[in-house]
Amino acid sequence: MKITIMKTDITTLEVDAIVNAANSHGWLGGGVAGAIKKRGGIEIEKEAVMKGPVPIGQAIVTTSGKLPCKAIIHAPTMTEPGSPTTPQNVMAATMAALTLARDFGYRRVAIPGMGTGVGGVAPHEAAKAIVHVIRSFAEHVFDEIILADINEEMVNAFKSALQ
Repeated sequence: MKITIMKTDITTLEVDAIVNAANSHGWLGGGVAGAIKKRGGIEIEKEAVMKGPVPIGQAIVTTSGKLPCKAIIHAPTMTEPGSPTTPQNVMAATMAALTLARDFGYRRVAIPGMGTGVGGVAPHEAAKAIVHVIRSFAEHVFDEIILADINEEMVNAFKSALQ
């Protein structure tokens, strides 16, 4: 499995699925979720809300609207929008997202710095949690995991966590 780190807008990637660090209600607010809604369309949020509520440690798949990816995996890191979260919730959300990606047969998946926006998790803590979960998956499950973020601090945290 190849792990790639990119400083980019995750909503522009042509992959099987991108991961959204969601809230349990499926509402798309700020950060990555806001970009997904803005660029992909309101129908993504409507589908996510319809499939909710989703507890932390589980995930759902929605269509990708106008985005170039095939699907969006919504994995809650928090129950309520805008509430603080923890590195443990980031781990649970990452595990849920990758498990669902595996179950759907997605081979190329992009993951942002989950929990680092309104959730308040430090980038280095989120990166350690995400990379730990990625490494716990068998090598043959995915062709490529892309760790993508527009924030330079998050990109550097991903690089450090992989070393």
